[in-house]
Amino acid sequence: MGRARKSKTSKRDKYASFGDMADESDEDADLPKDEAGRRKIKRQYGELLGIRIEKLRGRILNRERINKTIEGIYFICASCMKVCHSLDDGFTEDPANQNNMCAACTKLQAAATAAAAAPAKESSGKSPRRSTRTTRKRAAAS
Repeated sequence: MGRARKSKTSKRDKYASFGDMADESDEDADLPKDEAGRRKIKRQYGELLGIRIEKLRGRILNRERINKTIEGIYFICASCMKVCHSLDDGFTEDPANQNNMCAACTKLQAAATAAAAAPAKESSGKSPRRSTRTTRKRAAAS
């Protein structure tokens, strides 16, 4: 009885994922060593967590000590749901640890609340500054 033939696969197919990693390291080659390492770890967190990122959004994943005074924090942004690092992306900490956000999303949220508050002030009538100015002018004229 003869053996079943194995399908011919090239070494390139076996190590396809290794080639992808080499492409990613080429992209990070122009970055400082520590920043390239943080990008690699962020990608690994994203692959490891997969669909659980939605469940863990806004939470801290890991804290690391950079040196005696600086602490780095890996977290999932509650708004954009990306894995972020406090040194690269900024960090706005929530006291309940449920709504941590990166700096970009914090700025967008602050701008949105400011834009929503602006029409409310305009519809309320005269602003308090105008009324104090007119009384000051009247007092000075007397």
